[in-house]
Amino acid sequence: MTEEIFRDDSYLRSCTARVVSVDATGILLDRTVFYPMGGGQPGDAGRLLRADGTVVLIADTRKGIILGDILHVPAPDQPVLTPGESITAELDWARRHRLMRMHTCLHVLCAVIPYGVTGGQIGDTRSRLDFDIGEGSLDKDHIHAKLNELIATDKPVMPRWITDAELAAQPELVRTMSVKPPSGAGRVRLLDIDGIDLQPCGGTHVARLGEIGPVIVEKIENKGKRNRRVVIALAAP
Repeated sequence: MTEEIFRDDSYLRSCTARVVSVDATGILLDRTVFYPMGGGQPGDAGRLLRADGTVVLIADTRKGIILGDILHVPAPDQPVLTPGESITAELDWARRHRLMRMHTCLHVLCAVIPYGVTGGQIGDTRSRLDFDIGEGSLDKDHIHAKLNELIATDKPVMPRWITDAELAAQPELVRTMSVKPPSGAGRVRLLDIDGIDLQPCGGTHVARLGEIGPVIVEKIENKGKRNRRVVIALAAP
């Protein structure tokens, strides 16, 4: 099981680690700052630095077949690491930070649009959420203004944990209609944006809303009788 250092501190850019195994699926480390793809958020990219200065570029990060394993997927034609050796794992921080800003912004978007979420995708400059609006309607200009208004409050963003039983007793916390948060481990991680949004999330986020910066609501697309897709972008990547 890989120690998930990013869970406790999304701002750590690097860490020392030991190579556990290497195969065609990727490089398994005993600990990492790299977030594996999940919850709509892409896996991190970056590099692994050997003691002799050799660099192994990492193009993606994925969850392994075994629960708790995190695999670092190297770019083509990279040097081959040896199990047991020590390395330094370094994030592509500029990309990760943009993903943190976008992911947190989508939580704020959920607060602006009070409907169930049917899907979503997080990008490092552009993202989207799909909403089941029923008989409701969405106003692009209103969403744009309200979203930026909430971001400007610079409210704190704090992860916290509740038990599986507590989540089961509060089903309204789950906004996603098609994907349920993982349970069975005894506890579930929540993202708490003070007075704005509270829902299960295991992703990486900024510490305060102001760090997101101004955003643009690019378009609202009709994806069915009830479904509307809202696409947003960072105004200053």
